[in-house]
Amino acid sequence: MATPGDHPDGTGSRLQASVDALGGLVDAILDPTTERDRERRRIVALCAPFTALLAIAGAYPLAEVFRISVSAEQYRSVGFSLQAYETLVTDPYYRTVAFNSIWLAGGTTLASVGLAIPIAHALEKYDLPGEDVLVTLVSFPISLPGIVAAFMILVLLGNNGLVTNVVAVLTGREPIDLAIAVSAPGLFVAFCYSMIPRATLILRGTYAEVDHAAEEAAQSLGATPWQTFRHVTLPQIRPGITGALILTFRTGLAIFGTLIVIQTVVVWTLQISRELSTGYDIQVAGAMATVYFLFTFAFTALGLRYTDAEVGL
Repeated sequence: MATPGDHPDGTGSRLQASVDALGGLVDAILDPTTERDRERRRIVALCAPFTALLAIAGAYPLAEVFRISVSAEQYRSVGFSLQAYETLVTDPYYRTVAFNSIWLAGGTTLASVGLAIPIAHALEKYDLPGEDVLVTLVSFPISLPGIVAAFMILVLLGNNGLVTNVVAVLTGREPIDLAIAVSAPGLFVAFCYSMIPRATLILRGTYAEVDHAAEEAAQSLGATPWQTFRHVTLPQIRPGITGALILTFRTGLAIFGTLIVIQTVVVWTLQISRELSTGYDIQVAGAMATVYFLFTFAFTALGLRYTDAEVGL
């Protein structure tokens, strides 16, 4: 006979069973009696700091940002309105900003990973003189804030930049005609400057796991260095390349300090700052932040899934 409060389809019983199971799990964690229970307690203890960080620094701020983005009023969180999201979809300006973000992050990602592959290959495959110094120089840009990296691009490629003046002397042209620091190409170089080291460090770790015996066997059978790389080395480092693509693309989307100095191309992060400081449209800024998070999260999840599939192969 069904107890009072039970739904005819047994929903109440299933709910009670779930509550009892959860209570049993909590009791087992708090007062373990078996090795399995003690293992569960260790897992919970190890995950607790991450869970707290996820809730405080992740879930709560994201929920607040979303709440702000759908508020019907500018300075108070009341009502519900999708006007900010409609603006992002229908306004050509915001579509252009989104396009700029994708092509700049995507282009610099491909260029950075493409350059990082031969750099990592050389560092791991050959006994280079002064290798420690080379590794330090390659990884050094990671420690620089974006503003400093942008300033270094100005020093090198600006109107009075070192590279600009050297090229001007060699070609006989005016430095002002050759300077690209505050143009889209200059911003592209500045992004690559920050992203190449990250891709290189990931790929160096991947190269460390390469089966050198298989490479030597291919070479002993007459394979050229390019054939050995293409058919033996590349399949082994492909998951690392995918991981480098994910990291550098996310880095390209998140770069902000460089854009404060070189504001040639308006991208998503820079526009969020402008919404908060110039027009102070907090709903649109909240909508942009929410869209940014969802896009980055989805891209990362898909990329990691693809990496796992490659590793499984």
